[in-house]
Amino acid sequence: MTTDVPPIDIARQLEAILFVVDEPQSLVSLATAVSAPVPAVRQAVEGLVADYDGETGGPRRGFELREVGGGWRLYVREDHDQLVSDFVNSQTPSRLSQAALETLAVIAYKQPVTRGQVASIRAVNVDSVVRTLVARGLITEVGQDSETGAILYGTTDALLAHLGVNSLEELPPISPLLDDGSAGFEEFIR
Repeated sequence: MTTDVPPIDIARQLEAILFVVDEPQSLVSLATAVSAPVPAVRQAVEGLVADYDGETGGPRRGFELREVGGGWRLYVREDHDQLVSDFVNSQTPSRLSQAALETLAVIAYKQPVTRGQVASIRAVNVDSVVRTLVARGLITEVGQDSETGAILYGTTDALLAHLGVNSLEELPPISPLLDDGSAGFEEFIR
């Protein structure tokens, strides 16, 4: 790897790559892309974070560089979420149906879970929705149920990246969203 690239050039090269990526990029993949050592890339990423946050004398940007899902990616700053959401929703229709969102929520909170368990919670057939979510890379097969042999599904890092979280623990608790605020999914699977 080349080590004679000035730090400012590494930062600008990283910025160009991060501008176009759809998924978070690890420091190793970024270092490979710009032919620089990982420590230099780490330093450049830290510098970009500080720059975008306005810590280097410039303005605080409307976007930020966040570490999510095992890598780095540009995101809209939280202050502008509603503005951007309104703009995007006025430009294009919703990409996932209500059925897909409900199925995705059940899988995210209950994983690993079988299609049958999801269908029993939702009280509808979910075969086509599960296929759609797998095709979009939001869920994946994570094993087999030892008792039934049914395929178990779980969420992917791509979903975490789309949600802008590092782990499922950052999802809001489900209990307050249920009718009495105390029941959980376990009650519905029996």
